[in-house]
Amino acid sequence: MDINLYRFEMGQHHHKNVIWIKFNKDFELIKKLREAFPSAKWSASQKAWYLPDLPAVRSALQLPQKETGADLLALIHPNNHLAFQRFINQLKLKAYSKNTIRTYVTEFAHLLKTIKKINVDSLTENRLKDYFLYCVKTDKIKENHLNSRINAIKFYFEQVLHKPKMFFDIPRPKTPKQLPKMLSKAEIKKVFKATENSKHLLMLQLCYGMGLRVSEIVALKIEHINSEAMLVMIEGAKGKKDRYTNLPESVLPLLRNYYKEYIPKNYLFEGQYGGAYSTRSVQLVFKNAMKKAKINKTIGIHGLRHSYATHLIESGADIRLLQELLGHNSVKTTQIYTHITDVSKSKVKSPLDFL
Repeated sequence: MDINLYRFEMGQHHHKNVIWIKFNKDFELIKKLREAFPSAKWSASQKAWYLPDLPAVRSALQLPQKETGADLLALIHPNNHLAFQRFINQLKLKAYSKNTIRTYVTEFAHLLKTIKKINVDSLTENRLKDYFLYCVKTDKIKENHLNSRINAIKFYFEQVLHKPKMFFDIPRPKTPKQLPKMLSKAEIKKVFKATENSKHLLMLQLCYGMGLRVSEIVALKIEHINSEAMLVMIEGAKGKKDRYTNLPESVLPLLRNYYKEYIPKNYLFEGQYGGAYSTRSVQLVFKNAMKKAKINKTIGIHGLRHSYATHLIESGADIRLLQELLGHNSVKTTQIYTHITDVSKSKVKSPLDFL
């Protein structure tokens, strides 16, 4: 498909951001468009073809990426536009991850929308505390969400305005400490058996077989897999750390067949528009597999990582080694899995048995 033969315009269709594709009516051009983008749709009302406005689609069409926070800017008073842009620029300069930038920008934008035309730079610590209390009492946000919002706003005042460290003594709604949710080995077998698509099955098997986060599975590249050494490099994982983990031997046949069938170019799992597969799509793959396997548990795909860790501990794996495999900063994070396995507990004898 020669993109120079088409014109592209950003717009909306059915309240969703789309990219309109304009060209002189030509059946050959329509054919080439459909070959390159099978999911391209025709709008009878607009008399034009269109694609969803996604980063991968923009990249495939060689269009500039949408500026971070562009959709939120229209909801913020002009008095705070400069502050909003400075905030985004500083996040990029600090090389924060895309996920962190997206979260922080959303949380900071909430503050700016709430204060309307009041200049954000004029807010005192007491005014900010009132705002956080409003979030707790009125919006009823939970502790983790509140922490994220506080951290985003602290970033602006401490890293952009270079003010002293700020501390907010907010009575936070405590959430119960819950143990990680996991699946039994029998349930995982059912999930795999219910997954017929080879690409989807490989995703789930690698998530469980290597204990990967969903963000790590979509970031896997062909070059990261060393089938000779049976190692896989997890590049730029949480905390911007690289680590190696073992490639399960049992997955090699499926991996090789998958490669022959799909011929991925860069990322191991590519989306329909090229680039990395979306995390949302992988989550849906797991959700559908759970449904087909008739496993009625409220658990997300991260449960496969929890299951990997728990089953390794049950088989006698060293806690320090598991810490390295999972990429945890502290062994305390890894030790939570000792609370959901019976290995240690099964070795403990009741005093009654010694009477």
